[in-house]
Amino acid sequence: MRFKALETAHNRATISVTPPSDKVADYYGSYTFSDDVMKSLLTPEAYYKVSNAIKSGSRIDREIADEVAAAMKSWATSKGATHYTHWFQPLTGGTAEKHDAFFDVTAQGKAIEKFKGSALVQQEPDASSFPSGGLRATFEARGYTGWDPSSPAFLMDNGAGGKTLCIPSVFISYTGEALDYKTPILRALHVLDKAATAVMYYFDRNVEKVTATLGAEQEYFLVDKALYYARPDLMMSGRTVFGHSPAKGQQLEDHYFGSIPPRVNAFMVDFEYEAWKLGIPVRTRHNEVAPGQFECAPTFEELNLAIDHNALLMDLMHKVAEKHNFKVLFHEKPFAGINGSGKHNNWSMMTDTGVNLLAPSSKPKETLRFLTFMMNTVKAVHDHADLLRASIASAGNEYRLGANEAPPAIVSVFLGDELIRLLETLENRGEIQLEKGDNVFYKLGITRTPPLMRDNTDRNRTSPFAFTGNKFEYRAVGGSANSASPMIILNTIVANQLQEFRKELEVRLEAGEKKELAIVDILKNYYRHSKRILFQGNGYSEDWIQEAAERGLTNIASTPVALEKYIEPSAIAVLEKMGVLTEREVHARYEIELENYIKKVQIESRVIGDLALNHVVSTTVKYQFQLAQTAKALVELDLTEEAQPLKELIKEVSQRVLTIKQSVDAMTEARKKANNTEDLVERAVLYGSEVKDYFEKIRYEVDKLELLIDDEDWPLVKYREMLFVK
Repeated sequence: MRFKALETAHNRATISVTPPSDKVADYYGSYTFSDDVMKSLLTPEAYYKVSNAIKSGSRIDREIADEVAAAMKSWATSKGATHYTHWFQPLTGGTAEKHDAFFDVTAQGKAIEKFKGSALVQQEPDASSFPSGGLRATFEARGYTGWDPSSPAFLMDNGAGGKTLCIPSVFISYTGEALDYKTPILRALHVLDKAATAVMYYFDRNVEKVTATLGAEQEYFLVDKALYYARPDLMMSGRTVFGHSPAKGQQLEDHYFGSIPPRVNAFMVDFEYEAWKLGIPVRTRHNEVAPGQFECAPTFEELNLAIDHNALLMDLMHKVAEKHNFKVLFHEKPFAGINGSGKHNNWSMMTDTGVNLLAPSSKPKETLRFLTFMMNTVKAVHDHADLLRASIASAGNEYRLGANEAPPAIVSVFLGDELIRLLETLENRGEIQLEKGDNVFYKLGITRTPPLMRDNTDRNRTSPFAFTGNKFEYRAVGGSANSASPMIILNTIVANQLQEFRKELEVRLEAGEKKELAIVDILKNYYRHSKRILFQGNGYSEDWIQEAAERGLTNIASTPVALEKYIEPSAIAVLEKMGVLTEREVHARYEIELENYIKKVQIESRVIGDLALNHVVSTTVKYQFQLAQTAKALVELDLTEEAQPLKELIKEVSQRVLTIKQSVDAMTEARKKANNTEDLVERAVLYGSEVKDYFEKIRYEVDKLELLIDDEDWPLVKYREMLFVK
């Protein structure tokens, strides 16, 4: 099977791709029910109400919903759509959809076109098989999806099956609890808007709204489809559980930003065309560090839309990859010994007056505003670092974090030398000298430092949370993750911190302090309070691990331990206080993530046992027999000395087979012990320790056998073949 797969992969032809038009502008967003489309199809009154709902969150009445539904149906069917669906993001890590036709059958058996506002606004999918963490009884199937008008509806091309109108939606239980990612992210964005707008009152009273923005860089691997199907571990778990490192990996650093292979480039071009039709602003494509690894990145968008677009993009990439005979791997660590994949979440805040609140400036008043939002973000991350760490915890990311290729499991913040110098000066010698007018000058603090330029900071790739010029980049997010998970937490804790800042400032202002003096003094205190989380050095070094411990920073490598931070009183308190998640919803998500971790480790364990015994050991025993026959023949020919190396090889192979068999048996017993444990937390801990402890031990022996067994006999596609055959 291995060599047949290799032959198939080698003989692949590059599929030609034809652009929909010579100009991207001609078809960009053509598959989205955009603002322009909505404006052209709705009455002015309906358009105003929908636009107002998107901007301010006001309710859309049922009459307007009927008009919007009619317009959506007309637009969608004119482009070939036959069905519609509420497109939502349950807590499975993927997206979900249930397609309904744009017609109904009358009592007389005639088909009539049908899509009412009630169907647009709310649907009732079967929720019985989606994870709920106890928010509904197992036997109850009821759950509701509800239209999110702030994210435009779009058309999904089903190939030969026509198109489907997809309506981005929230997903809630019968009793109203969130069963998805979108519901809490919308709540978090709402409270951030209110908190940030209130703080902006002290800097610019014209600001009426603050929007969080996001740009999610997506890393991924491409493997030929035939090679993928020849590796059961990739099919079952998304990663390779065995595989010896090839002689050439990424050590020459020749793949990064190198020439893109023709087949890969055709795939990239194709999915970009499809993404642009859907209004996904993908702009960047390049080779990543590891062989076979690539990256795409979009332009910044409003955060809720950006999250929808990233989830849609991942789904789209899978579909386009099939057309080009590839499989896309988003797993955080699909191959050992080379870099894994992350999803860098670039986050900032933008006012409705067009100001990026994390953009530095050389003007004193604007610099004070920048420092206010920057330091409040730093303090929020400092105070809730463990909660932010929990938001990116997963079975896949456990392999990647701290592996000297990705940020460590220690949450730290990188600001760059220029900002650190500025903050040190502000802390130590930040007296304010007031001059005529409203201009504020910071003696030896701000006006006498070099102007802060955009992107004047070095991108420290070892930092989990780095300031990169005019935004913060959360680099620890896993490649397969839904960006909503960390963004729910980040926006919530920053909103909470901005509220606390405003309260503290109001107390000082009521006491008669000058506004600028009060703000600077608060920021100085925040810097002193949060200094221990600021780190500008090499996050990969052993020295940093020791230093971080001395600073009191946590280093949580275990996913079950990290997830436990969700249910600490301080975490629940801030999420409940801000109205983002109730205590019940937090506990439900904690249980869901634990169950997901258990299931993924369990699947990997079963795959390891299957491959080790049914593929590797069985092949090795046959090879052993061949070696034994050869050694016997040499002895019979009185070539005993020549037979000695074969005897030693047989002995080594036999010992490794024995170790594999014993380890697989012990791992199976450990799995049974974990499965028989009723307590969910204890079961997760057992899987993460006693079961998972055997993974590397078995892998070591199997990978050694890969170097000993005749290449012609080895059953599994090798790393050199998966990574370099394009």
